[in-house]
Amino acid sequence: MERIPILKMGPYLLVTIQVDMHDRVAMALQDELTEQIVKQRARGVLLDISSVEVVDSFIGRMIGNIAAMSKVLDAETVVVGMRPAVAITLVELGMALPGVRTALNVDAGMTLLKTAGKVATNGRPAR
Repeated sequence: MERIPILKMGPYLLVTIQVDMHDRVAMALQDELTEQIVKQRARGVLLDISSVEVVDSFIGRMIGNIAAMSKVLDAETVVVGMRPAVAITLVELGMALPGVRTALNVDAGMTLLKTAGKVATNGRPAR
C-alpha cells in the first residue's frame, strides 16, 4: 500500500500528498498522522495538497477530520497549495471546511503556524 510521508520540521509536521488519495490511503494517513502528532509532540501540521487534482466528499471530509483531530491533540493544521478547482469542488459539495486554516504555499503556511504559536489564550500576542 502507498504511504504518505510525514516529515518533522522543528515542532511541526509536514505532510505532502503526492499520490492518488483513495479511501484506504486516506484512512492510513489519519491514523499515522495522529500517532505522529502525539509521538513527536507536534505543535502544528502543514498539509500540502498542491498535487491533489481531484477531490470527492470522502477526501474533503478526511481533510476536515485531520484538522479536527489535530486540534483535539493540541496541534494547529494549515492546508496549503489548494488548487482553484479543488476549492470550487469542495464548496460545491457543501464542504467549505469551516475552521480549517489555509495558505497558498508552504512558506505562508509555516508563517501561519508560527504566528498561531505566539498567540496567548486571551487572543493577544504572547510576550
